[in-house]
Amino acid sequence: MKDRGRARPCPERIPSWAKKNKRLKDLHLTKAGLRASGLASVCEEARCPNIAECFARPTATFLILGDTCTRGCRFCSIRKDAPAPPDPREAERVAQAAAAMGLNHVVITSVTRDDLPDQGAGAFADTIRAVRKLLPGSTVEVLTPDFSGKTDLIEMVLLERPDVFNHNVETVGRLYGAVRPQASLETSLEVLRTARGFPADIVVKSGFMLGLGENEEEVTELLQALSRSGCEVVTMGQYLQPTATQVPVSRYWSPKDFERFSNIAKSTGIRYVISGPLVRSSYHAKEVLEEVRRDRGVAGKDGKIP
Repeated sequence: MKDRGRARPCPERIPSWAKKNKRLKDLHLTKAGLRASGLASVCEEARCPNIAECFARPTATFLILGDTCTRGCRFCSIRKDAPAPPDPREAERVAQAAAAMGLNHVVITSVTRDDLPDQGAGAFADTIRAVRKLLPGSTVEVLTPDFSGKTDLIEMVLLERPDVFNHNVETVGRLYGAVRPQASLETSLEVLRTARGFPADIVVKSGFMLGLGENEEEVTELLQALSRSGCEVVTMGQYLQPTATQVPVSRYWSPKDFERFSNIAKSTGIRYVISGPLVRSSYHAKEVLEEVRRDRGVAGKDGKIP
């Protein structure tokens, strides 16, 4: 019987539109700032293809709770092992680094920490508070793990009122067993539903990759599920194999495919779609939030509508 859930090596060469853009001078300047603070960024750890563009602006997605994950997703290059205990000063150091970099939109994510009693929810809450204390005019976006779907842990983060709550579904449901064996699509959708139902004006966001073995019908079904879960913003990008140890690319979808998927997403009721081969979760995150607020007529931290 043919195994439909297993991604297979892609026979195509990497298309020019899927290749990373590197501006090394800009890259090293922001890296130096992160190293001086003793912090990691998911931009580096996950080998994001937009790292040069984002570091040049500058913007970065801070990776809290260390650089070692307790799960083994087969598309991810972040190290999998027994993590070190959390750094009690990490929240303060993230806030100081964000201030030193002059950021006015701070994105915070983490490795998955199933080993911790609160699975890292408290660290997200502490970091949001620290950033807001030091940078009261900034907006804050969190990109969280699934917290095993535990409502109390999700709400621990939501109670700090991040401007954007992002949780990625990563791929279509059929492929979870092959590439996300310690997670489930239904759990991720429940995380998003919990965020959507929280009584606060929080933008709910999610994203996934194409090129792991999905088909167009499955992508459409996933977009419909995200819409039903209350997502306002969805990001879609091409999966690029980070190293030889991760699952290979099954297919390179073309820019026209991404445009078609964007239209499909909007037809399901998702209003804000960032779709393209090199798009990642935090790509143009600040600009997307400003667009949402303009459409809502919601004032920013400075009292003005962006």
